[in-house]
Amino acid sequence: MSERLSAMDASFWFMESATTPMHVGNIGIFEGPVAGFELGKLHKLIVERIAFVPRYRQRIREVPLQIGRPIWVDDDHFDLSYHVRGLALAKPGSRLQLDELVSRLMSRPLDRTRPLWEMSLISGLTGGRFAIVTKTHQAMIDGLMGIDISQVILDEDAQKSSPDSIGSWRPAPEPSGFELVTSAVSESLAHPYVAFGVARSAFKGVTSFASNLGRKSLGVAAAAVSFARVAAEPAMTVTALNVPILADRRLATGDFELSAFKDVRNKLGGSVNDIVLAVIAGALRTWLMGRGEPMSARSQLRAVVPISTESTESTAGAASTIGPVSAFLVDLPVGEPDPVVRLHHISYQLAQYQDISHLIGAETMINMASYGPPTLHALGVRMASNLSSRLYNVAVVNVPGPQHPVYVAGARLIGSYPIMPLPQNQALSISLMSYDGYLCFGINADRAAIKDVESLMGCLRESLEESTQVANVRGDRHLRAIDKGKGVK
Repeated sequence: MSERLSAMDASFWFMESATTPMHVGNIGIFEGPVAGFELGKLHKLIVERIAFVPRYRQRIREVPLQIGRPIWVDDDHFDLSYHVRGLALAKPGSRLQLDELVSRLMSRPLDRTRPLWEMSLISGLTGGRFAIVTKTHQAMIDGLMGIDISQVILDEDAQKSSPDSIGSWRPAPEPSGFELVTSAVSESLAHPYVAFGVARSAFKGVTSFASNLGRKSLGVAAAAVSFARVAAEPAMTVTALNVPILADRRLATGDFELSAFKDVRNKLGGSVNDIVLAVIAGALRTWLMGRGEPMSARSQLRAVVPISTESTESTAGAASTIGPVSAFLVDLPVGEPDPVVRLHHISYQLAQYQDISHLIGAETMINMASYGPPTLHALGVRMASNLSSRLYNVAVVNVPGPQHPVYVAGARLIGSYPIMPLPQNQALSISLMSYDGYLCFGINADRAAIKDVESLMGCLRESLEESTQVANVRGDRHLRAIDKGKGVK
């Protein structure tokens, strides 16, 4: 029997429009093996391993009259060559050229009549390097909890080993329109609780969190009131960030040594995540002032920051155990000139879990509105997307990655840059991935609204340098004060 889309997956499917494609992307840059790396090798690798992600040979089919959520069906015309393509950069093959090419790839929506993914092998980078760029619709994978095709083609050993065979694939027969309707109707009649199952899931998610705070009586109604209160407190209005967006995108990528963030943390306190957000706040401050945006000492930007609430931090500064992912609303003090004060402000917020309005489970928020008919669901999600500019100004997504080298067919991955989509009225998203001692940033922006996204990457470097300098000065003062207290000369 065909599998029905979950409420979360359906929300991403319905949310998509011509100007807001709902696919996530990733740019992986590799050092080519001595034998070279060509499109045929990538094709062969995917043929060997695509069975481990069966969703990548399925497409979405909607139920007639939308009396049930859409379903996944096998694509009986699946054509790997349509999904995996080869491209080349003109000499000199710079990172700026790569970012520009990927900007155009990310601007184009995926074909909704086919499995919702694409992969591009881009050759011609300087130094014999190449890039593998993926686009995957969010209906197929949900952030940290899903598995992407790019993950199954990677190995921890440079010497690739062939996976065990799990049999040949034959597409299952696709149900007729009549079968889709009768299945949806009979499902509702036979299991009326399904219509309210999502609501119960939302209730469970909210009360589970409330229980941790000692508020066992808190329910969905309280969460709705909390959400409404946050909505009643608008985020800072920033013309550059919260505007109607068009279809074209502009990207910028960059690498930062993870050790630099850890050094600041060791001298000023907080976590690596705190330092990252403080550096981003400083970068946005400089960037907005350079654009002539009005700024006062009390100016703030509200960021939505998905964070795993039950993760443990490894020595590399990345989450080693991924738990439930929740969306934090964090106010970035862009009006504050002192980087230490900015850090303390952010650290304090993330340490305070006493107000549920600052910790709203992303899945719970979606599910609370998804138990109605799919048509209303689609409208509700679109309305939520249109209202999102009142809730936050920018999304910041930190993706944990392996802290050791990984390979694709013997080629070493040297950088991995995630790319998040832009919802309505959100002109900018910032994503980063920790990998093998580096933080790899990917900035996605609306091409018409933000023409200077590369300068924001430069502001990030300046902000990290400023934080490092201040940490060195104040850290030395702190150590001297400790030594003085111990009588050390």
